[in-house]
Amino acid sequence: MVNDDAALRRRGRFVTTAFLAAAGDEHYLFSVHSGELTVRPGPFVSPRWSFALRAESDSWQRFWSPAPDPGWHDLMAMIKFKTLVAEGDLHPFMSNLLWFKDVLAAPRRLALASEASR
Repeated sequence: MVNDDAALRRRGRFVTTAFLAAAGDEHYLFSVHSGELTVRPGPFVSPRWSFALRAESDSWQRFWSPAPDPGWHDLMAMIKFKTLVAEGDLHPFMSNLLWFKDVLAAPRRLALASEASR
């Protein structure tokens, strides 16, 4: 989904990092190399990551809904309302914030497409 988006890959061409995303007890390790993304599901013994984004599963589901409510529409809003925790070295995340926002909101496009096909 993300790797097939040429504009997103072009915008992320300078992004190389690894980060952990947690949805409740489920963990996913995202490796980014020049904007190309690979995802590995956990569990992990000792994963290496620069930063982690942790939220409950229902928080991610609300974020990915086709028309999220205020406070669930944006990663920074979720951090502000303490439904998302960002930890670790946030420099790669903040330096490429719009790219990370678009990458993590990509499942929302699937929800919009499935809603439109109904």
